[in-house]
Amino acid sequence: MPTYNYQETFFKICEKAVDLYHQGGRNVSTYFDGQELEFIRSIGAAPIDFYDYAEDYCSSQEPDFSTFLLIQAERKNYFLYEQDGQYSTTTVREEDLPAKDDEAEGIAWLPRIIEKARAKLKGEMPSTLMYCCGGDRRFLKSIDMHPAEFLVLVRRNFDDTEAIVKAVKDRKNALENDLAYKVKQSQEKMERHGIGKESSTFEEKAKEQQEAEKET
Repeated sequence: MPTYNYQETFFKICEKAVDLYHQGGRNVSTYFDGQELEFIRSIGAAPIDFYDYAEDYCSSQEPDFSTFLLIQAERKNYFLYEQDGQYSTTTVREEDLPAKDDEAEGIAWLPRIIEKARAKLKGEMPSTLMYCCGGDRRFLKSIDMHPAEFLVLVRRNFDDTEAIVKAVKDRKNALENDLAYKVKQSQEKMERHGIGKESSTFEEKAKEQQEAEKET
């Protein structure tokens, strides 16, 4: 199938999935015709990928179309250039993934999302799971890393978990050392505790920030 403007067909299929989901369609097997299914398969994707996108987009407006396209582009490139356009015959079992609270270097969720990213790239995700689900998005936002960027990191260090963990830890440490990030975190803590709503002087704000920083 033509690939130069594949993103145009991709957009139409996404749009159709969102429309069908809005209309109450919950059976992904009825979403796409033969030509659409052929396109989906040609880029290493599956109908459930578009259904999951539509479901999350309709419920939370995330991921947006651009993010979904970038994610699927990483899968497409892996499919074409690492797997020579051949689908894997393996599906990762959900129960074999690390638990949500498993940690790597003290970072929860990281072991799980690493394995999900590997499965996403290889086209081995179980239909019950989605790469860039709500939990993945919360984690990636906490380290300020785009979902597609994380796939690139995993792709470049596919068999080197230690390198992936180090890159994430370095990103997290740099973010936490950033002054603007610290100020934002302090403000959020103050807001959660109802501190600072009536303060206007420098001394009052400084005192409030000290109280908030006791949590760290």
